[in-house]
Amino acid sequence: MRTKHLKRIVDVLLGIGLLLLMSYQVTGEATHEWTGIGMTALMLWHQILNGKWYAALFKGRYSPLRIAQTLINAALLICFLLTALCGINMSVHAVPFLGDFLRASLGRRLHLTLSHWCFVLMGLHLGLHIQAMFRGVRKSSTRRLGWGGAMLASGAGFWLFLKNNYPDYLFYRVPFAFIDYDKSAWLVLTETLLISLFWVFAGAQIPKLLNQRAEKKEKLIAVLGVVAAVAIGVGSKILF
Repeated sequence: MRTKHLKRIVDVLLGIGLLLLMSYQVTGEATHEWTGIGMTALMLWHQILNGKWYAALFKGRYSPLRIAQTLINAALLICFLLTALCGINMSVHAVPFLGDFLRASLGRRLHLTLSHWCFVLMGLHLGLHIQAMFRGVRKSSTRRLGWGGAMLASGAGFWLFLKNNYPDYLFYRVPFAFIDYDKSAWLVLTETLLISLFWVFAGAQIPKLLNQRAEKKEKLIAVLGVVAAVAIGVGSKILF
């Protein structure tokens, strides 16, 4: 199997795994832990498959876009490893013999905050590379339709981001997650997917903004797209 195809498979599995990890009430504690172990293994494999990127890390010129990509990638990796470490500390089902090296309350709160930062950063990371994934779509009308639909869905995602208290988790404001066990599995997964879509959409605009060859019109549309998605989210939060 070609490395390119293998990378895509690993990326898809990481995306599915993240969706499940952020939907704790769907999987339950034991499955959540084992999914986390699997995600950690996949993330390490992902780093090995991207060895060429690491080999070129200190070579060549750093454009604004390359700096942004490097910072997001580094932050995601560090955040993911720390999240995994805190998860191992709390493990009851998967690796209980490796835990108890952090105070339980501290480990739980750090895991909550770091996992949500991983969620945001992975969305931005995917967004940075989404254009390459859809390079085969050539019709401008199709692209505009897809972009508009993604912007509207991202607005719904940002509303859910606010409604489900993600900012509190990201900024270490609460010691535990508020989980609604009465929600159906499909609704939990759909909401999580939409929240992720906002960050993917925002990440997809970064290359347009930082590409020195991009036209001013393209950069303006990128900014307006994110602003519109945020406005839809904030407006929906105020109304609902």
